[in-house]
Amino acid sequence: MQQDKYSLGRALRPFSFSVALITCLVGIVSALQQPGFSYSAAVLIILAALLLQAGVNLINDHADLQRLSSTLARGRVVRNFRLGLVCFLLAAVIGIYLISYAGLGLLLLLLVGLAGALGYTVEPVNFKRRGLAVILVFWLMGVLMVCGSYYILAGEVNWPLFWRSIPVSLISSLLLLANEIRDVDSDRAAGINTLTVRIGITRARKLYLLLLLSVVLVTSLLWITGVIDGIWWLASVPLIWLLYKQQQEAQGRASLPPASGRFFMLFGLLYCLSL
Repeated sequence: MQQDKYSLGRALRPFSFSVALITCLVGIVSALQQPGFSYSAAVLIILAALLLQAGVNLINDHADLQRLSSTLARGRVVRNFRLGLVCFLLAAVIGIYLISYAGLGLLLLLLVGLAGALGYTVEPVNFKRRGLAVILVFWLMGVLMVCGSYYILAGEVNWPLFWRSIPVSLISSLLLLANEIRDVDSDRAAGINTLTVRIGITRARKLYLLLLLSVVLVTSLLWITGVIDGIWWLASVPLIWLLYKQQQEAQGRASLPPASGRFFMLFGLLYCLSL
């Protein structure tokens, strides 16, 4: 039923929480050897990131509101949107504390992240409707999360850290693309012109595969050049074939987002061990 799409459980998209967790862990693990590393600050970073991820997910369907005829569905969208704003507020409270800990340089990063989160589906920006969400997620839920986490704990950012952020940033985009591939029919019917709707399901599947292969290629180059030390991440590579096969079939595409989220979690944890 239409309203099921907007249930709290589906709106939260728990499979995507791996994005916030892993991207922050990459920054945190990279900062472990820095003097003055704070475990309490690291925990707060992860909590704020999870709240931010939940907020982004909960406001994701707000743009659908004007197209919905069901009173129940509209009510759920409004409820989810309000809960999303509460998540943003709680994340902002933690952010204010972290600014006092890390300095005003963090404020700029947080403002950029908040603007991007709100602009994801809220008009008049609505990056999702403009087909820019896959690109936006790479920067906001990938690079920015890794660099921001490291900055809080180390007080600086550097190029090696930026390169380390690329693999997990690619998977952040891949996870968003998996969600678009699953919802392509409903998005097209609702007039939501996501990237997948714009380029078509065939090209979207090819892009999904390209992102998968890019993760392996980039991570291999980082290991060869010494930016990362270990090869634990290789243990997750066999899952790429399973994801490739799954996104080829209509029935498999229905569960592609959670499958991609599990790959992200496994790859991310092994990647952190490789740092």
